[in-house]
Amino acid sequence: MVRVLLVEDDESIAEPLADGLRRYGITTDRVTTGAEALSAPLGDFVLLDLGLPDIDGIDVCRRLRQVSDVPIIMLTARGDETDRVLGLEIGADDYLPKPFSTRELVARMRAVGRRTRAAVREVAVPENRLGPLTIDERTRQARLAGAPLALTPKEYHLLTLLAADPGAVVDRRRILETVWEPNFFGRGKTLDFHVATLRRKLGDPRWIENRRGVGFRLVVPTDGGYGPPAGRTG
Repeated sequence: MVRVLLVEDDESIAEPLADGLRRYGITTDRVTTGAEALSAPLGDFVLLDLGLPDIDGIDVCRRLRQVSDVPIIMLTARGDETDRVLGLEIGADDYLPKPFSTRELVARMRAVGRRTRAAVREVAVPENRLGPLTIDERTRQARLAGAPLALTPKEYHLLTLLAADPGAVVDRRRILETVWEPNFFGRGKTLDFHVATLRRKLGDPRWIENRRGVGFRLVVPTDGGYGPPAGRTG
């Protein structure tokens, strides 16, 4: 399991970010000051806010780099090019301006991991088995009873989100912000349409339960949910 040190003093940012990373199988240890960051276990990644209450994040990055080669990704509302260039020059591996989506952050972590050869084989649970349904994050392939499902990228992302915590209701806003990015302003029925097509491809509508006005949850049908799924390949 991948473990990151999140250096962020804003609770309204830190909590949903940690929750979002958890859905990708990433454990977050959080500190709120630069001093704490300099004495805490660094884990596999450091996600570093620049606007800290005690020590400027740029200085924290410089001092961390003197003692460790852990990958560092700066997360900040500062948009000035000077800050970005300085952060990269003193040792940060990437720089992500706020606001950002969890999906983009995880993609950048993967890219940094490849470049630095960090011990990050996959920033996601490699395989999730739910009855006859298997989701392989390595290949981004879902299979039902061994047969591949022909899913669009959005359908696959929706399925992996629901499957990350089977049985738990995921509210509509969280689904939209995760699968379609924050502040999604598309058609109101977009989510319902994708749920309907995903149910059809799973071959049994019982796989995805609708909690009216709240959200959706993934449920393994008690009889296995073996229908004749539309859109199977192979």
